[in-house]
Amino acid sequence: MAEEKVSSTGEEDSQVVNPWEVTAKDGGKIDYDKLIEQFGCQRLGADLVQRVERLTGRPAHVFLRRGVFFAHRDFDEILDLYERGEKFYLYTGRGPSSEALHLGHLIPFMFTKYLQDAFKVPLVIQLTDDEKCMWKNISVEDSKRLARENARDIIACGFDVTRTFIFSDFNYLGGKFYENMVKVANCVTFNKVVGIFGFTREDHIGKISFPPVQAVPSFPSSFPHLFADKNNKVNDKLRCLIPCAIDQDPYFRMTRDVAPRIGYQKPSLIESTFFPALQGENGKMSASDPNSAIYVTDSPKDIKNKVNRYAFSGGQDSIEKHRKLGANLEVDIPVKYLSFFLDDDAELEHIKEEYGSGRMLTGQVKARLIEVLSELVERHRRGRALVTDEMVDAFMAVRPLPFMFS
Repeated sequence: MAEEKVSSTGEEDSQVVNPWEVTAKDGGKIDYDKLIEQFGCQRLGADLVQRVERLTGRPAHVFLRRGVFFAHRDFDEILDLYERGEKFYLYTGRGPSSEALHLGHLIPFMFTKYLQDAFKVPLVIQLTDDEKCMWKNISVEDSKRLARENARDIIACGFDVTRTFIFSDFNYLGGKFYENMVKVANCVTFNKVVGIFGFTREDHIGKISFPPVQAVPSFPSSFPHLFADKNNKVNDKLRCLIPCAIDQDPYFRMTRDVAPRIGYQKPSLIESTFFPALQGENGKMSASDPNSAIYVTDSPKDIKNKVNRYAFSGGQDSIEKHRKLGANLEVDIPVKYLSFFLDDDAELEHIKEEYGSGRMLTGQVKARLIEVLSELVERHRRGRALVTDEMVDAFMAVRPLPFMFS
């Protein structure tokens, strides 16, 4: 197991990637190779993708086989223990700061749903309503309301209630969870947390004290109602796998550094690239700019308008020139969005070939993207309409999961 690179805010070369800011150097693209080097994680190669397919007996998710999830920390160890017949659990989360999710928010949940189905393992989903209260200046009441609304969108992704526990920090913190927070906090100095997260003297103490809150769902003893045996003892050797975007890595570099010092296993991670804004690939979608994102509440008319007006094209500025030179697929947002959401590999390659050669025009590619996104959003809308208050209560109830490892 490689030594953890704990401190690295990514600011030394003007590329900033942390849980609250993602900015590429000079307005360009995020350099993911540099992130791997800075953060000290590993590239997720084809060998691991093939191994997932072999162990689960199902095709790799489109996000795996197309490199959306591109980096990891000890994912190979999770596969090792699964192959030996041992167990693990999944942990992911959401900071509820808006009424509705955009497509970038759906990425980790769509992939986590695949992992839960493929490996048949339990899952905990943290809603950090306290974090958004501190960072976004949202009232406690509004933060709690948004957490519950976002839970509806998460449940609409199709998670198995018998294997899933969703919790909000305001409602769940206490007991063993809080005990683990204190253990983590005692191991992290002010200088270290500044080095990891880039906090300044102007940041209030709520921000500085928050990282242990996101760290401790990595430890099974934080959930005794889920992981305690009939003798009320939790197996602290139970491993945790965290699917997340790579901007969340600082939390878990800290967690992995601390875990062995307090007698716990290091969590493993599988990390994704950012889903780009419609206007280009210099960062990730922003909930503060509605025209940078497609939301799960957008109508077909909204989607068509946003794609046609705002989706950055790599096509040429005249048909004649486009036919001659073809599209620049490296910067074309419609093609990148299709790479996320068009399941058919053959169709995607056909579009890339035809569009890159100039035989297909930008309008045709955008029209196909509008179809794909409209179907995705409508499917999510139908799923969300079926989520009742009773279903939300069931997912968020503190209870044993009856088929924990079936």
